[in-house]
Amino acid sequence: MHGTQLPSEWVRRWTHLVPPGSTVLDVACGAGRHVRWLRAQGYAVVGVDASPQALSACAGLGELVCADLENGPWPFAGRSFGAVLVTNYLWRPLFPTLVQSLAPGGVLIYETFAQGNETVGRPARPEFLLQPGELLQVCAGLHIVAYEDGFLSQPDRFVQRIAAVREIDVGNAPLRYLLQS
Repeated sequence: MHGTQLPSEWVRRWTHLVPPGSTVLDVACGAGRHVRWLRAQGYAVVGVDASPQALSACAGLGELVCADLENGPWPFAGRSFGAVLVTNYLWRPLFPTLVQSLAPGGVLIYETFAQGNETVGRPARPEFLLQPGELLQVCAGLHIVAYEDGFLSQPDRFVQRIAAVREIDVGNAPLRYLLQS
Protein backbone atom coordinates (compact mmCIF):
# COMPACT_ATOMS: atom_id res chain seq x y z
CA MET A 1 0.00 0.00 0.00
CA HIS A 2 1.21 3.51 -0.85
CA GLY A 3 2.56 5.19 2.21
CA THR A 4 4.02 2.26 4.09
CA GLN A 5 7.64 2.89 3.07
CA LEU A 6 10.18 4.71 5.20
CA PRO A 7 9.80 8.49 5.43
CA SER A 8 11.32 10.42 2.57
CA GLU A 9 14.92 11.53 3.09
CA TRP A 10 13.88 14.98 1.82
CA VAL A 11 11.12 15.25 4.43
CA ARG A 12 13.43 14.07 7.20
CA ARG A 13 16.10 16.55 6.10
CA TRP A 14 13.84 19.64 6.15
CA THR A 15 11.43 18.94 9.00
CA HIS A 16 13.64 20.98 11.33
CA LEU A 17 12.31 24.09 9.53
CA VAL A 18 8.79 23.43 10.86
CA PRO A 19 8.04 25.87 13.70
CA PRO A 20 7.94 24.08 17.08
CA GLY A 21 4.45 23.43 18.38
CA SER A 22 2.80 23.89 15.00
CA THR A 23 0.52 21.55 13.09
CA VAL A 24 1.68 19.79 9.92
CA LEU A 25 -0.67 18.97 7.06
CA ASP A 26 0.28 15.86 5.05
CA VAL A 27 -1.52 16.08 1.69
CA ALA A 28 -2.35 12.74 0.01
CA CYS A 29 -0.88 11.05 3.07
CA GLY A 30 -1.59 7.48 2.00
CA ALA A 31 -1.08 5.01 4.83
CA GLY A 32 0.75 7.65 6.86
CA ARG A 33 4.50 7.14 6.58
CA HIS A 34 5.04 10.87 7.17
CA VAL A 35 2.15 11.22 9.62
CA ARG A 36 3.85 8.59 11.81
CA TRP A 37 7.28 10.15 11.50
CA LEU A 38 6.11 13.72 12.16
CA ARG A 39 4.06 12.58 15.13
CA ALA A 40 7.18 10.89 16.53
CA GLN A 41 9.00 14.24 16.16
CA GLY A 42 6.37 15.85 18.41
CA TYR A 43 4.22 17.63 15.84
CA ALA A 44 0.45 17.67 15.73
CA VAL A 45 -0.47 16.16 12.38
CA VAL A 46 -3.37 16.35 9.97
CA GLY A 47 -3.50 13.80 7.18
CA VAL A 48 -5.78 14.02 4.17
CA ASP A 49 -6.32 11.33 1.56
CA ALA A 50 -9.10 10.12 -0.73
CA SER A 51 -8.75 6.53 0.46
CA PRO A 52 -10.52 5.52 3.67
CA GLN A 53 -8.51 2.27 3.61
CA ALA A 54 -5.23 4.18 3.59
CA LEU A 55 -6.39 6.49 6.38
CA SER A 56 -7.42 3.54 8.54
CA ALA A 57 -3.74 2.51 8.59
CA CYS A 58 -2.90 5.68 10.53
CA ALA A 59 -5.92 5.84 12.83
CA GLY A 60 -5.17 7.47 16.18
CA LEU A 61 -2.11 9.38 14.97
CA GLY A 62 -3.79 12.73 14.49
CA GLU A 63 -6.63 14.39 12.65
CA LEU A 64 -7.47 12.37 9.54
CA VAL A 65 -9.69 13.68 6.77
CA CYS A 66 -11.05 11.61 3.90
CA ALA A 67 -11.50 13.98 0.97
CA ASP A 68 -11.23 14.00 -2.81
CA LEU A 69 -8.87 16.92 -3.35
CA GLU A 70 -9.30 16.83 -7.10
CA ASN A 71 -13.10 16.90 -7.31
CA GLY A 72 -14.28 18.32 -4.01
CA PRO A 73 -13.81 21.47 -1.97
CA TRP A 74 -10.64 22.14 0.01
CA PRO A 75 -11.45 20.64 3.42
CA PHE A 76 -9.27 23.10 5.34
CA ALA A 77 -10.71 26.45 4.25
CA GLY A 78 -9.72 29.15 6.72
CA ARG A 79 -7.02 27.03 8.37
CA SER A 80 -3.28 27.52 8.21
CA PHE A 81 -0.45 25.15 9.07
CA GLY A 82 3.14 25.32 10.27
CA ALA A 83 4.01 23.01 7.40
CA VAL A 84 2.35 21.58 4.34
CA LEU A 85 3.92 18.35 3.14
CA VAL A 86 3.36 16.69 -0.24
CA THR A 87 5.19 13.65 -1.59
CA ASN A 88 4.52 11.64 -4.73
CA TYR A 89 1.36 13.57 -5.55
CA LEU A 90 0.64 16.22 -8.14
CA TRP A 91 -2.57 18.14 -8.74
CA ARG A 92 -1.62 21.50 -10.18
CA PRO A 93 -4.91 23.29 -9.41
CA LEU A 94 -4.08 22.77 -5.71
CA PHE A 95 -0.77 24.70 -5.83
CA PRO A 96 -2.16 28.14 -4.83
CA THR A 97 -4.19 26.61 -2.00
CA LEU A 98 -1.17 24.79 -0.60
CA VAL A 99 0.89 27.98 -0.50
CA GLN A 100 -2.01 29.98 1.00
CA SER A 101 -2.38 27.32 3.71
CA LEU A 102 1.04 28.12 5.16
CA ALA A 103 1.03 30.11 8.38
CA PRO A 104 3.61 32.89 8.69
CA GLY A 105 6.91 31.08 9.27
CA GLY A 106 5.42 27.88 7.84
CA VAL A 107 7.29 25.64 5.41
CA LEU A 108 6.19 23.85 2.24
CA ILE A 109 8.06 20.57 1.81
CA TYR A 110 7.22 19.11 -1.59
CA GLU A 111 8.72 16.16 -3.48
CA THR A 112 7.28 14.43 -6.52
CA PHE A 113 8.06 13.02 -9.93
CA ALA A 114 9.49 15.20 -12.68
CA GLN A 115 9.80 15.24 -16.43
CA GLY A 116 12.13 12.45 -17.52
CA ASN A 117 10.48 9.87 -15.28
CA GLU A 118 8.63 8.56 -18.33
CA THR A 119 11.97 7.07 -19.46
CA VAL A 120 12.40 4.92 -16.34
CA GLY A 121 8.91 3.99 -15.17
CA ARG A 122 5.68 5.28 -13.75
CA PRO A 123 4.22 7.79 -13.54
CA ALA A 124 4.88 8.51 -17.19
CA ARG A 125 2.00 10.76 -18.27
CA PRO A 126 2.95 14.45 -18.54
CA GLU A 127 0.10 15.60 -16.27
CA PHE A 128 1.73 13.66 -13.42
CA LEU A 129 5.27 14.98 -13.99
CA LEU A 130 6.59 18.38 -12.98
CA GLN A 131 8.11 20.52 -15.70
CA PRO A 132 11.64 21.92 -15.19
CA GLY A 133 11.55 24.64 -12.54
CA GLU A 134 7.82 24.26 -11.91
CA LEU A 135 8.09 24.12 -8.11
CA LEU A 136 10.24 27.28 -8.19
CA GLN A 137 7.37 29.06 -9.93
CA VAL A 138 4.83 27.73 -7.42
CA CYS A 139 6.95 29.03 -4.54
CA ALA A 140 7.84 32.39 -6.11
CA GLY A 141 6.48 34.34 -3.10
CA LEU A 142 8.23 32.16 -0.53
CA HIS A 143 11.84 31.98 0.65
CA ILE A 144 13.42 29.00 -1.13
CA VAL A 145 15.69 27.21 1.32
CA ALA A 146 16.41 24.17 -0.85
CA TYR A 147 15.52 22.97 -4.34
CA GLU A 148 16.55 19.97 -6.39
CA ASP A 149 15.54 18.80 -9.84
CA GLY A 150 17.25 15.65 -11.02
CA PHE A 151 17.66 11.90 -11.05
CA LEU A 152 17.73 9.48 -8.12
CA SER A 153 18.55 5.79 -8.28
CA GLN A 154 17.35 2.72 -6.38
CA PRO A 155 14.66 2.96 -7.50
CA ASP A 156 15.39 4.97 -10.63
CA ARG A 157 13.26 8.11 -10.77
CA PHE A 158 13.32 11.75 -11.79
CA VAL A 159 12.19 14.08 -9.00
CA GLN A 160 11.74 17.70 -8.20
CA ARG A 161 11.67 18.82 -4.59
CA ILE A 162 11.59 22.01 -2.63
CA ALA A 163 11.62 23.36 0.91
CA ALA A 164 10.26 26.91 1.01
CA VAL A 165 9.24 29.14 3.92
CA ARG A 166 6.55 31.83 4.20
CA GLU A 167 8.73 34.42 5.84
CA ILE A 168 7.78 36.49 8.85
CA ASP A 169 8.88 40.06 9.43
CA VAL A 170 11.55 40.24 12.11
CA GLY A 171 12.83 43.70 11.31
CA ASN A 172 16.37 44.05 10.06
CA ALA A 173 17.66 40.76 11.46
CA PRO A 174 18.17 38.09 8.83
CA LEU A 175 16.30 34.86 9.41
CA ARG A 176 18.50 31.79 9.73
CA TYR A 177 17.36 28.67 7.94
CA LEU A 178 19.76 25.91 8.94
CA LEU A 179 20.77 23.76 6.00
CA GLN A 180 21.44 20.81 8.32
CA SER A 181 19.51 19.91 11.43
